[in-house]
Amino acid sequence: MCWSATADLVAGSGVAAVGAACVALTRSGRELPLAAVPLLLGAHQIVESVVWRSGGGSGPATVAWAVIALPLLAVWVPAGVMCVAPPRARFRLLLPLVAGVLTAVPLALALATHPVTAEIRGHTVGYAVQVSPVLLLVLGYLLATVGSLLLSGHRRLLVLGVLVAVGAAACWALWRLEFVSTWCAFAALCSVVLLDWVRARRTSAGRRSGR
Repeated sequence: MCWSATADLVAGSGVAAVGAACVALTRSGRELPLAAVPLLLGAHQIVESVVWRSGGGSGPATVAWAVIALPLLAVWVPAGVMCVAPPRARFRLLLPLVAGVLTAVPLALALATHPVTAEIRGHTVGYAVQVSPVLLLVLGYLLATVGSLLLSGHRRLLVLGVLVAVGAAACWALWRLEFVSTWCAFAALCSVVLLDWVRARRTSAGRRSGR
C-alpha cells in the first residue's frame, strides 16, 4: 500500500520491473515461484492504484487486492521458499506451509461469501473483510510468510524475513494512526533483496557449471 494512487502506480510499476528481472535471471523452475513474488507485489500495488482512483468501495479492484494480499500470498510465499530450500531445511518448512494453507482456506471462503470494502482515509486505504478469529489468522499468516523466510536456510532470505517483519510492524503502526501507508517502500526494498538473491544463485550456479 502507498499513500496515493500515483505513488501506488509508480511504485507498483517499479516493483513489477524488478520482478520481471528476477524471473528473467532464474536458472531453474524451482526458483520461479519465489522470484515471481515482486511481480505479485507490483501487480498488487497497481491494483490498489485503481482502488484509490475509484474512491474505495467494493468493486473488482478491491476484491483483487484482497485475494492477492490474503489467501494467495499466504500460500505462495511458503511454497516458494520450500521449493528452493536446502534439504536440511525442508522438514521444518512444513510448519509455515501448513500454516499458510490453514490460513488461506478461511480467508478464501470469507472473500467468496462476504463483501470486501475499501475506504479512503486520508493518505491510507482501509480494507474491511469479515473473517474470524482475526488474531489466529494473523498469527498463521505471519508464520506462513515471515516464518518461512526466517526458516529458509538461506542467509539472504533470512535477511528478507527480518526486513518483512520490521516493515510489517512499522507499516501497521503508521496505518493504524491513519498517517500514511508506507508498505510500497518496504515492498521495493524486499524486491531488491530478492533480486540480489536470484543474482547470487545465478552466479553460484555459473561457477559450479564452469568447474
